Amino acid sequence: MSRRSHSSNRKPPDSKKTVSMPIKNVDELFKQGFSLHQQGQLAQAWQIYLSILKLQPAHADTLYFSGLIAAQSNNPLLAVELFNKAIEVNPDHLDAQFNCGIALQEIGRFNDALIIFDSLIELNPSDADNYYNRGNVFQRLSQFERAVADYDRTIDITPNHSQALYSRGNALQGLKHYEEAVASYAKAIAVNPKYSDAHHNQGNAFQILNLFEEALASFDRSIELSPYLADSHSNRGNVLLKLKRFDEALASYARGIEISPDYADAYLNLGNALLELKRFNDALLSYSQAIEINPDLSDAYSNRGNTLLELKLFDQAIANYDRAIQLNPNYAAAFFNRGHALLGLNQKDEALTSYKKALSLAPEQKFLWVTQLHTQMHLCDWTDLPNELEKLELSIANELMVLFPFPVLGLIDKPELHLKASRLYVTEDFPAPNVTGMFKNTYADKKIRVAYYSADFHNHATSYLIAELFETHDKQKFELFGFSFGPYHQDEMRRRIGSGFTHFFDVTHKSDREVAQMSRDLGIDIAVDLKGFTQDSRVGIFAEQCAPIQINYLGYPGTLAAPYFDYIVADKTLIPIESQQYYTEKIIYLPHSYQVNDSKRKISPKLFTKQELGLPENSFVFCCFNNNYKIMPVTFDSWMRILNKVDNSVLWLLEDSNTGANNLRKEAEIRGVDPSRLVFAPRMKLEDHLARHRCADLFLDTLPYNAHTTASDALWTGLPVLTKIGQSFAARVAASLLNVMQLPELITKTEEEYEQRAIELATNPFGIAEIKAKVEKNRLTSPLFNGQLFAHHIELAFTEIHSLHMRGEKPEHIYVESLL
Repeated sequence: MSRRSHSSNRKPPDSKKTVSMPIKNVDELFKQGFSLHQQGQLAQAWQIYLSILKLQPAHADTLYFSGLIAAQSNNPLLAVELFNKAIEVNPDHLDAQFNCGIALQEIGRFNDALIIFDSLIELNPSDADNYYNRGNVFQRLSQFERAVADYDRTIDITPNHSQALYSRGNALQGLKHYEEAVASYAKAIAVNPKYSDAHHNQGNAFQILNLFEEALASFDRSIELSPYLADSHSNRGNVLLKLKRFDEALASYARGIEISPDYADAYLNLGNALLELKRFNDALLSYSQAIEINPDLSDAYSNRGNTLLELKLFDQAIANYDRAIQLNPNYAAAFFNRGHALLGLNQKDEALTSYKKALSLAPEQKFLWVTQLHTQMHLCDWTDLPNELEKLELSIANELMVLFPFPVLGLIDKPELHLKASRLYVTEDFPAPNVTGMFKNTYADKKIRVAYYSADFHNHATSYLIAELFETHDKQKFELFGFSFGPYHQDEMRRRIGSGFTHFFDVTHKSDREVAQMSRDLGIDIAVDLKGFTQDSRVGIFAEQCAPIQINYLGYPGTLAAPYFDYIVADKTLIPIESQQYYTEKIIYLPHSYQVNDSKRKISPKLFTKQELGLPENSFVFCCFNNNYKIMPVTFDSWMRILNKVDNSVLWLLEDSNTGANNLRKEAEIRGVDPSRLVFAPRMKLEDHLARHRCADLFLDTLPYNAHTTASDALWTGLPVLTKIGQSFAARVAASLLNVMQLPELITKTEEEYEQRAIELATNPFGIAEIKAKVEKNRLTSPLFNGQLFAHHIELAFTEIHSLHMRGEKPEHIYVESLL
């Protein structure tokens, strides 16, 4: 926060202005008191002034100087009373009026202060101090434009008025004119190079302008001039944190706290740094110390909530956000993050309410709008969706706002916009630091060190796909490292994956920079990010350059648009040659599908009946077990037309929430379909979930975000998947899988073809039986579920890109030939 300068009181007026006294010794007493006052002996002077006022209560100058002592003793309320009495005695006592205006500011009576300074300016329009102090009042009222106008008038009269130049900078910051503020502080510093506050606030403005080196220099100069300004040390720490100079940042915060042990903001900032460093317990302690010092510090509660959110302690996080909001009802960020915590508890309706409140308070806050829209999609709330999508496309195309890229994949099938959304996000949040020349030497005759990084090394969709790859990798040629930074679950998949790696590390509580340095120290040759821009991702590890070769794979179906990612793993269905322009990474083209699979996945032997699953007997069961947010109205329109054309058919969907299910039932009724024909499947154990697929007849895919793991689930159980291929990566995954399964007849290109094919299969018992038989046969022989073959192919790619790097050549597109 910018400091406000304190207006200095004028020198005491000449005693000749004192009215004549009937008491003989008053003049002598006044001179004695005035002399003591000038010497700074305020208590003694005060006693003498009181003696005078007992003798002559209407002694104007004594009243005035008593008011000065009250003001100097931090008692502005008494000062106003005494100044007013002096003015009552002598209405022309301009110095009393002037200092009364200053004291009125101190007690918050700003309008009364304005009346006084307006009057003084009218009486003497060439007095700079009157404009200066009226400007201070306007600034206290947040009327920054009027404040700047008064400071400008002050400077016109007195060009070297350093305090006016400084305060003008503060007002310009209030107007968010940060470059002008920097210039104003610079002029104040030119007049008074030792003006510590001006250096400090110039540092604040530089920081807002992201001129971090300049900000650091300003804070350093402020500290050099005033070593015991705790907030300069604390704000210096904030800049060092932005520069990722973590140890220095922590030292600056510690110094601020050492100077001022009760400085709550320093503890708050220290907590922010510790949170950035993933030192969660230390961060919690620091926020708690800030709250102990200042129980009304809303930021401390909110940021403590953020820490608890990172630890997946959702209930505790919500309690802290609620307290922050209680203290600051307009706290948009607290409402926003509260929504995240509610989502963690699967309370989607409440989360949406919290996001909507945040958006109403801060419409321009990045990520907020698209997060709200994504949550609405989870609830199948399509209110005003066409207009929202149009707005989304325009915002991305014109680079109007930074969005979290993942939700865009499910809303827009335009790879050029996916590229732009990712690029905007990376540029804003994960720019590449200058980290050249830090890798250990690699040698061609050693094993290639490959590391996989994920938050999902537990019972999670990504792990269900990739677990066998870690077990199948050729350990004679590759040394395998796993870096886990997700929630710790000691479940079956965690144990299996941990044993598949040569080395496995839990780096949840390490910062991005620490993980990157650890990777470099281990000599990692190839780093594979399995998260991209998905929940709990850590793109910052790759921004810090954890390996000389960095790959985007599996978790995020699109480009990351980051200059530090060299490759993306795909296939020719996913990224046709003409679409390469929409990817900043070079493409590793695998010969079959990009998607790894686990041939060891267990399907429960349990034989479900339709009745126990809530499905009508003798019905044709269309199903889609994709998350509800992937269901777009256009896709749902097709499904309803299909149901209307296929008698005795139902649509079996995953039940994400009661609200989502109810909304879909309402949408079905609007489209003329009996809502009871929509059957919702609760989540269940994976092995049983796979087994219940056998009660379905045809899986209907979504667009623009296809079934990915869910498509593999269906095909692995023998259930045909019907898809409509789109333009972007996420919209072509099902087609990739079906091509490998030699099922091109299930890939359609238009809505009409998609609907007609579904209707044909549902109304032709022999046709659907033939397709099912083909799926069942091919799943056992297809490369899609051949884990060992996939491992060989991706190892060929790894060997080739490592060889390119060893030869000093730049990354290029890699085309792996099939070993079949």
